[in-house]
Amino acid sequence: MSSVPPPLPLSRSAQPTYIIGHKNPDADAICSALAYAAFKEASGQTGFKPARCGNSNARIDAILNRFGATLPEFVGDVIPRIEDIMHRDPFKVSVDDTCARALELLDLHDVRALPVVGSDGRLEGYVSIFSLGDYFIPKPKRATSMRKVTSSINAIIRSIGGTEVVSYDATTVDELYVRVAAMELESFGKSATVEGIPNNKSVIVVGDRSDVHLRAIEMGVRIIIVTGGHRMKADVLERAKAAKVSVAYADTDSATTAWAVRASTLVGGLVQRDAFTFKPQEKLSVARRRIVQNPALICNVVDEDGHLLGVFTKTDIINPPRAKLVLVDHNELSQAVDGAAEVEITEVVDHHRLGNAPTHQPILFINRPLGSTCSIVADMFRTADLKPTPQIAGLMMCGIISDTLLLQSPTTTPLDADLLQWLSRLADADARSLADMIFNAGSVLSTLSPAAAVRADCKLYKEGERRFSVSQVEELGFTNFWKCEDALLEALEKYRMENGLSFSCLLVTDIDTQSSMFLIRGDAEVVQAITYPQKRPPDIFDLPGIVSRKKQLMPYLGSLLGRHERKRMSAEESPAEVPRQARLQADAPRGHRPSPRRRQGRPPSPEQDDPAPHQGGGRRDRQRPPARPARRRLLPRRRQRRAHSQASVGLARRHHPLPPERLRPRGLRRRAGFASARTVAHRRRRHACRAPRRPRAHQAQRQSP
Repeated sequence: MSSVPPPLPLSRSAQPTYIIGHKNPDADAICSALAYAAFKEASGQTGFKPARCGNSNARIDAILNRFGATLPEFVGDVIPRIEDIMHRDPFKVSVDDTCARALELLDLHDVRALPVVGSDGRLEGYVSIFSLGDYFIPKPKRATSMRKVTSSINAIIRSIGGTEVVSYDATTVDELYVRVAAMELESFGKSATVEGIPNNKSVIVVGDRSDVHLRAIEMGVRIIIVTGGHRMKADVLERAKAAKVSVAYADTDSATTAWAVRASTLVGGLVQRDAFTFKPQEKLSVARRRIVQNPALICNVVDEDGHLLGVFTKTDIINPPRAKLVLVDHNELSQAVDGAAEVEITEVVDHHRLGNAPTHQPILFINRPLGSTCSIVADMFRTADLKPTPQIAGLMMCGIISDTLLLQSPTTTPLDADLLQWLSRLADADARSLADMIFNAGSVLSTLSPAAAVRADCKLYKEGERRFSVSQVEELGFTNFWKCEDALLEALEKYRMENGLSFSCLLVTDIDTQSSMFLIRGDAEVVQAITYPQKRPPDIFDLPGIVSRKKQLMPYLGSLLGRHERKRMSAEESPAEVPRQARLQADAPRGHRPSPRRRQGRPPSPEQDDPAPHQGGGRRDRQRPPARPARRRLLPRRRQRRAHSQASVGLARRHHPLPPERLRPRGLRRRAGFASARTVAHRRRRHACRAPRRPRAHQAQRQSP
């Protein structure tokens, strides 16, 4: 039997910080990721690694081959998974290890359970501190279970830390029983007979008692362990060899040795087979739902063949380590690698519009209105007084040339041209020759299928409630485009339906003529609102002078959708057309609803205008009172007039659209041209003055609750 292996370190793989571009990467996204990783390394910052979340294309391959660079690592998503939190190479025991070894690991590393593997590395189950406790502290009524040991001679000697003198069938695992020879010689043999323990299954633990040694040899016990550092006499040892009785020496006392013999039981007999297993690619969100109601002490990660890969606990899944990202050439989550919203974004280096998601911590956010992200990174090199290698300088040149169409794009700035010259000297390369290589590397429309061409350089956007995609293809002329225009429109419609978008569009740009063809499929209202001339109705438009998706097309689409959204909101907020009489009644104050007859100049009808007329009749009784008439106060005549005038002004201020300064009570100075205000004040004052003279019964009936 092989020796017990040393404990393995409990480790979790350290994840790098990925510098990654957008989905469907272009040359600027790949080159800026490589360049920014080189800048981090040159400035003494470690742990950064360039990556991509999409496939390469002919132009990217041509650029990388020209300067001998390697395509960045592909990262399909950064969604947290089990493999991100599991501890690789965990502490474990095999089925051939002893309980003593398991207890040592549990105590040394303060864990509650250990996975148990077979000889082939497959997971067999687990052993916990609780199952070991049940074994070492059995039921008191079961005396033989407290002596029982399922082990081999080699395992017993290894567990007690003793010395092997002579052994027979040392590797055979059997059920043995521990007996401590602490009684008189006459009682030694009787105890085994009473308990029903076979002699050939007995493990005798005894000190320097030769008489007991001889009696045990005569009985044919399995092994005699001499404790306390004592040794068996030579003649007695010879008799043990003749009887094929194994002998071992231990330096500890009999009590300690007896406990160590019990701890030599092999773990394989105590394995709990209901191990909780996961696959390394399983999402944390799914695993969290599985584990929340499970009382498992340890979660095991296995491969398809059942081999143990790692372990994790509930604490690991509650507080998982978060991957870190540096976004280059984009800042919108709709364009980022899948799962970016669930991890930590530490930096953003971009030159597009702002659409970034909120972050939990302050981050380094660099967004400059330059022609390409490579221009930003190149300026960082120059500002920090760092010189990139010729390879990195050449890659940044290609990123600038590709994004600015060799400084012909409207997004180009004087700084882009200055940086291109600076990089050209460092890379010892000509910008014009690089441009010819990039744009002649292969036509996207002729080398890719229509579906692949639509997805090659596609970005997702969101304006208000609308989600849409904008793809761009750069060609030398429109010859290849007119050969597959119908197939491109069908691919656009299919892509829109698959992703649930409002509309999808494709910008095919001719680098020579600096013009583009615009294809769109989707929302009919958006298509009809486009003001550019139609090249082929209703889906293809001619966009002369439009070559930049970022600076020309996206602002146009944004304004187009903004106008459409404002029209929709104004239509929803504007009230429906109602008759003039209904509007007047709705705008009138409570308790003063005008009747149709009064508005038309006819005398009011008691049946229509006053459902509860006052007794006594008269013109005063036919007028409708205010909802809450003022209480009459016994004041002098002059003060009473003033109070009524102020009450009328208050009513007019509440119900008349004119500002308060244009409503003046009688007796104060009035300005010319405010006759309508005086008329309104006079009417309100007349109602207020008449209300207190009504009968009390009518007042109680007409008063609002």
